[in-house]
Amino acid sequence: QVRLVESGGGLVQAGGSLRLSCAASRSIFSINAMGWYRQAPGKQRELVAAITTGGSTNYADSVKGRFTISRDNAKNTVFLQMNSLKPEDTAVYYCNIKATLEAYWGQGTQVTVSS
Repeated sequence: QVRLVESGGGLVQAGGSLRLSCAASRSIFSINAMGWYRQAPGKQRELVAAITTGGSTNYADSVKGRFTISRDNAKNTVFLQMNSLKPEDTAVYYCNIKATLEAYWGQGTQVTVSS
């Protein structure tokens, strides 16, 4: 069974930076896209950023210009560099990997931005 292990969350002041990492416990066949979602208290889970195998990226409007997603295909790892963080970025961030036959989720990592 594949597990996604996330790291890099924490507490940071507004304007600061964090880098999230997500690694799969074993190789995943036929990955189509990797991404990050977030869920704030009382809100629905939303897409933050995604990247395809070919390198195409997609960002939520609220994070464009501040967040950068990248991946290491050989290691089945995806990263999220978050700069100029705002209090409204506070949420649990989840890693997601979409393969042809199955989708996988991480357990979530808390990001808290203080004002």
